[in-house]
Parts: sequence; structure tokens; C-alpha cells
Amino acid sequence: MQATVSSPPAASAKHPPGLYVLFFTEMWERFSYYGMRAILLLFLIDNIRGGMGLSEMEGAAIYGLYTASGYLLSLPGGWIADNILGQRKSIWYGGFVIMFGHILLAIPGGSALFFVGLITVAIGTGLLKPNISSIVGELYPEGGARRDAAFSIFYMGINMGSFLGITIVGYLGQKIGWHYGFGAAAVGMLFGLVVFRIFGQKYLSDYGNVPAKAEATTDNTNQNRSLFFVAGLAAVLAILQVTGVLDLTTAQGLAKGAGVIITLTSVGYFLFILLAGGLTLVEKKRVGVLFVFFLGSAVFWAGFEQQGSSLQIFSDRYTDLNFFGWQMPSSWFQNFNPAFILIFSPILAALWIYLGNRNRNPAPHLKFAVALFLLGLGYLVMVVASKIALTGQLTSPIFLTFTYLFHTLGELCLSPVGLSSFTKLAPKRYLSQLMGIWFVGTSLGNLIAGLFAGGFDESNVQQMPQLFMSVVYFSFGFALLILIFSRPLKRWLGGIQ
Repeated sequence: MQATVSSPPAASAKHPPGLYVLFFTEMWERFSYYGMRAILLLFLIDNIRGGMGLSEMEGAAIYGLYTASGYLLSLPGGWIADNILGQRKSIWYGGFVIMFGHILLAIPGGSALFFVGLITVAIGTGLLKPNISSIVGELYPEGGARRDAAFSIFYMGINMGSFLGITIVGYLGQKIGWHYGFGAAAVGMLFGLVVFRIFGQKYLSDYGNVPAKAEATTDNTNQNRSLFFVAGLAAVLAILQVTGVLDLTTAQGLAKGAGVIITLTSVGYFLFILLAGGLTLVEKKRVGVLFVFFLGSAVFWAGFEQQGSSLQIFSDRYTDLNFFGWQMPSSWFQNFNPAFILIFSPILAALWIYLGNRNRNPAPHLKFAVALFLLGLGYLVMVVASKIALTGQLTSPIFLTFTYLFHTLGELCLSPVGLSSFTKLAPKRYLSQLMGIWFVGTSLGNLIAGLFAGGFDESNVQQMPQLFMSVVYFSFGFALLILIFSRPLKRWLGGIQ
């Protein structure tokens, strides 16, 4: 393990060793997350090999709730790091909670134990996920293209873990037994904890040891304002529940209710920061840009994260899985994304530095627009594939391959850039909380993706092309809006790249 950390993938002479400690910690955490996610929906709707036997609508709603919850809980996870534990302890404790949750999932003990395991993993993810990204940003106080490149390298770690997790957990789950796959996810998180504990002490110095609140000089009433905001949100949710606007009696109703909760939480938090956060005018403008990025990310992830829901169902039921006489696990199609990430991530990292050195690095909001355009392009491919599927033929794997290629290029234009932008634009005293908000955008996208997959009704497959086309309209439309408002967004960025 020492040789692995001391000999990182690329650009080791230009980046601090601490980046690679975080790289490998995140790699193993993502092994556990994406590996388990690859088989989750299949397990929920399986009624032959010991799965839960739920309908597509119920299974997709639960899938969306789980994937959304892990990111939504990044908001309180960031608050805990900023105000109580600090980022390093939050990562450590979060990793242990994740590992324990996966152990529960590996025990064949009925639906109650399984759902407790899901909730446990989501809580641990919320505590770990925003804080490890925040420390990456703190390693590069100078910002600029070098920080963007660092996040691209960090993103390679995420996708190395994703590739290994989908391959190993997907195979174990689909070919041997579901709970063997869930158990492998627990082992992956254990490896991540070992890396963080041994090498973090040596290479991360004091980064993330002290809560941001202890370092910042802020208004003493901020904590009271936060409590007031939470109480107000709870009151609004209670009113919606009593009046029947929220229906929490079914999995799909609960998922829709969660969508309302996430939207209210996110918009309310941005309003709180802007109106009662004690920000300067420059800080308010930058937070306004972050709100646009939050909306753009939610739209993007709503389409992108269907790789584990609607695209997973499409690969399992409507795609030719025969590979020289061997039936490939359908979950392995999700490996196209991390494989393409590993191929193109260093290329784009080098491109951002090349353009930055020549003062031609595109502004972050322009990269967001490109990402949304590429997302829509990928779904245009799926519109064609779904029309072929309606004829009763199994579609060629080429369609999903090109869809994942376009989506991956879009992801590389949006996700590392978004992570970097939030660390650069967020006020210091709200850094981890706003990193949590970034992941809440992913949460909302995941939830929408799960609800979308519930529309894949075996008795009404004719709706597939229209479902995919709706994603094209939304992604192209938001990309166009960003381009229309490009000039004021550029002014509010204040020259920050």
C-alpha cells in the first residue's frame, strides 16, 4: 500500500501527496457505493433469485430514495463538519457507518434489516462525501486551472472505484448471490478506512482537523438562524403533510414527498445564506452563481443517474447481452462510464491547464452548458434505440456505448468543475455546508431518475421514446438558458476560473 500511495497515477510532481491519500480513500468508498448501487434495483425487482420481488414502480422509487438520501444527507454532514467534528473526523466516522451498513445488507435477514442497512449507508455517505471533497479544495488555496486539474485527478479515483465495484459487486450479485455482492461492498469501504487512517496522518498535515466555525469570525447569531431555518422548514413540511400535499403511505408517494423536501431545503438554504448569512455583496453574487450551478447539476444528474435505473432496465430487458456465447451481467454496462472517465479524465485535466496557461480556459458556466448539451445528445441516441426495441428486437450494445460516452464527456465538463467552483466560490465559513448543497443537487437528480424509471411499464413499452425525449428537451433547454444569461454570470464570477 505504501508503494501505491507514493507512486500516484500522474502529475505527482505537481500535486501534493495528500491529494492521492484522498484519491485512494474516495476510490474505495466509491467501490462500495457504486458496486452496491449497480445491483440494488435488480435486487429490489427480482422475484426469482431471492430478491424482494417489488414492482418496477416501487423498486425504482426506493432506488431513487436511497441514492437521493445519500447525497441529501451531505447537507447535515457538512454542517456537522463545519460546527462539531471537523472534516477529517467526519470522513473517518462516516466511513465506519458506511461499512456497518453494508455488513447489514450482506445478512439475509428480511426486508426490515435490509432497509435499516440502506438507511445506515446513506447516513455514512452524507457524513463522508462533502468533507473529503472540501479537503481536496483546501490543498489548492491558489485556485485556478491547477485546482480544476486536481479535481479531475480526484475524479479518476472516484471512477476507478466505480469500475472495480461494478465489476466485482455486479458479478457476485448477479451470478452468485445478491448478498455476496453487498458483502464485497463492505470490504471495499474497509480498505478505504485503512488508507485514510495510515496515510492521512502523514500527508494531510492539519487540513480538516479543526471545524471551520472555530477558525472563522462570524456573527454569533448564525447558529440560532440555522435553527430557525430548520424549524421553519419543519413547519412547512408539516402543513403540506396535514393538507395532503405530501403522501407518505407508498414508496412512490414517499419519493415524491422527498422531492418536495429536497427542493424546499435547497431553495430555503440558499435564501437563508443570501438574506441572513452575513455575506458581502461579492459573496452574495458568487452564491447566486452557485445556485445556478445547483439547478444545472440537478437537471444533469436527473438524466445521467438513470444509468442505474431506466438505462439499467433497458440494458437488462432490451439489449443483446450475448458475448461470444456468454451472457454478460447487465449491470456491467454501467462500467462504460468509469472506463471512459479513466480514459478521458487526464486528457481533459491537461486541456484545462493548457487553456488556462493561455488565458482561454472556458468559464465554469460554459462548461455546464456543454455538459447539458452532451447529456441531451446521449438521450437522442436512446430515442433511436428505444424505437428499435419497440419492434421486438434486442438492440445492439453500441447504442448504450455511445450514450455512456456522451454522458461521460458531459460529466467531465460538469462534475469536477462544479466541485472546484463550489470550493472557490463558497464563503469560507459555509464551505462544507455549500459542498453539501452541491451534493443535494445530485440528490434531487437521483430522486428524479428513480421516479422516471418507474415509468418503464412492461405493459406499455410504447412510451419509451417519449420518456427519453423528455430528457432531451430539459437538458437542451437549460443549456440554452445558461448561454442566454452567460454575460451576467461571467460578471458575478468576478474573473474566477
